[in-house]
Amino acid sequence: MNWLIVWIVVAVVMAIIEAFTLGLTTIWFAGGAVIAAVFAGFGAPIAVQVILFAVVSLGLLFFTRPLVSKGFNKTRTLTNSEGLVGKHAYVTEDIDNVKATGKIKVDGMEWSARTLSDGIQIATGALVEVKSIEGVKTIVEEIKEAK
Repeated sequence: MNWLIVWIVVAVVMAIIEAFTLGLTTIWFAGGAVIAAVFAGFGAPIAVQVILFAVVSLGLLFFTRPLVSKGFNKTRTLTNSEGLVGKHAYVTEDIDNVKATGKIKVDGMEWSARTLSDGIQIATGALVEVKSIEGVKTIVEEIKEAK
């Protein structure tokens, strides 16, 4: 079997998968396959080729993917809920986790709201900050005015 051809096919298949998914995962395995193909071309034993493929692929995945990922989705638009985190809102219905009540109005839209923990209640009219989104509910914390 001509392992050079096999590794080239693996590299091309991985690159095609990456082109369709854009997940920055399979491209690193394409890199490992290219290195394995180079060594196959020089006649390295299949065991060496497989080890190089694994080491290079995993090395690229774990060490370079985080660096590349930081700049990869800079222009991605946040979804409605992702864009709410960190925004300030006013409470339109008393928030009480135990009673399962509470609503806020943020960016002109009303959202169900809960506090970070069950013992906290926030009255209508209070200013809150959206800390996270859990399902269809905002998790908020009251903003205390500095005195």
